[in-house]
Amino acid sequence: MAKKRICIISTGGTIEKTYDALRGILTNEVSVLDVMLAGLEHPGLEIARVPLMKKDSLDMTAADHALIAKTAGAMAESFDGVVVVHGTDRLTVTGEKMAADLGTPRVPIVLTGAMRPYEMRATDAHQNLTEALLGVQLLEPGVWVVMHCSALRFPGVVKDYERGRFVKPVEDPATTAV
Repeated sequence: MAKKRICIISTGGTIEKTYDALRGILTNEVSVLDVMLAGLEHPGLEIARVPLMKKDSLDMTAADHALIAKTAGAMAESFDGVVVVHGTDRLTVTGEKMAADLGTPRVPIVLTGAMRPYEMRATDAHQNLTEALLGVQLLEPGVWVVMHCSALRFPGVVKDYERGRFVKPVEDPATTAV
């Protein structure tokens, strides 16, 4: 059986932050994705990495979101699925840009990230990366966010800052204009 070819595009974000002891801050200067991937069993996958940028998503510009969308769309043409590792604060901006620009891509494009850096003891990074790698193999073509045991399709996904997760709000018929 042929391996599924998955492209992982890294953009930075909390999931990839590492602690700089000299400056006493978390930074996006070194990617930890290769370390994370080395710790996972993925025998049925052939993974290609595209290190696109190393940014906190709060520092991303409209041009950055457009570049991520364009790159993911290009990778979707030649891979069986695309995972975009992204900061959670502006992940929905990129997801909406992808949904608008790409429509329904040929394969699933999954955005994921973490609320806490990989280097922290109580991180959600491993879980979310693992779920994204499974989701990109099982979901139908489209643009998705996969984190915290949930897969939500764009458009319409928002970050619920109170609960620390992504949601797709359901319109309340009582508050919807007729």
